[in-house]
Amino acid sequence: MFSGAGTLMDSPAPPASTARAFDLALLSDLGTNRENNEDACGSHAESDNCVIFAVADGVGGYEGGEIASAQAVEVTLSAFRESPAGWGPAKRLHRAVQRANIEIHNRALTVPELRRMATTLSAAVVNDGVLYAAHVGDCRIYHVRRGRARQITKDHTVVQERVRMGLISAARARHHPERSALSRCLGHELIVSVDRITLPLEQHDQVLVCSDGLYSVIEDDELGKIIRGVEAATACRRLVDLANQRGTADNLSVAILISKTDPPPARPGWRERMAALFQRRP
Repeated sequence: MFSGAGTLMDSPAPPASTARAFDLALLSDLGTNRENNEDACGSHAESDNCVIFAVADGVGGYEGGEIASAQAVEVTLSAFRESPAGWGPAKRLHRAVQRANIEIHNRALTVPELRRMATTLSAAVVNDGVLYAAHVGDCRIYHVRRGRARQITKDHTVVQERVRMGLISAARARHHPERSALSRCLGHELIVSVDRITLPLEQHDQVLVCSDGLYSVIEDDELGKIIRGVEAATACRRLVDLANQRGTADNLSVAILISKTDPPPARPGWRERMAALFQRRP
């Protein structure tokens, strides 16, 4: 599912396959108080067992925020698609995000009107039942299991860094006037530090990626309950409609993937192989 002015499609969507190991949908919306959409989202299904999807939020008030978010998603998808499969999903994703950062940074240097453009980006790959994520900024990735949502990314904002240091409370941070001031984003530096996450998924687990226009008006403990037991497209629509009903002041985007299979059994490490070798000796 693709909708909204800030949504990107890397290519015409292929027909849905009943054999796919995932159900994925994405939705982007202006929200209730914006005339343009600085969010962007998109996906690329590499196979029935491998898909990449991403959500980006251009820095509000800066020139080119809308351009930066669209470029971040577009380059990340294309760079992942063009990279060697032998690198593995984690390396392919990390390299793709770094390439997006470099291209945005270089474009900002060469186009005066875009000199301050920047964006957040949260991208995920699900391959053979394992989640690989790359994250910069204050979009969020949640892991949802049996109706309980757990944020697995850190918000790269000045206020959230103060929360982690114990300087202010989480409750105060939620309504802090500087809560959107980023401490890390794509485009400002030639090399950006990217948070990387690997997580095995169980059947029926959900991966939720969203911009702050969504989670600013919907609490974490509500997210899992709202989307439990429904298809990905329905879940996206429920969240966006609720956020708009609550008067979100920002653009909002959400991507939801539902895992349909368990990950393959973990291969034994060298210690386990050595122990098995000695156990076979007479």
